[in-house]
Amino acid sequence: MVPLLLVLLLALILFGAGFAVKILWWIAIAVLVIWLLGFLFRSAGTGGKRGRWYRW
Repeated sequence: MVPLLLVLLLALILFGAGFAVKILWWIAIAVLVIWLLGFLFRSAGTGGKRGRWYRW
């Protein structure tokens, strides 16, 4: 009974880790898209002054 519980617990942990990694990938893609849009809109701005849209 204990080995079966350990296998089920391991499967649950791996499933949770896989789900978390998938969520992190989607968050990373969203941040990349937002960064690229900000970069493109800032570089296509009017006027001769070209600056960074972020503070760092």
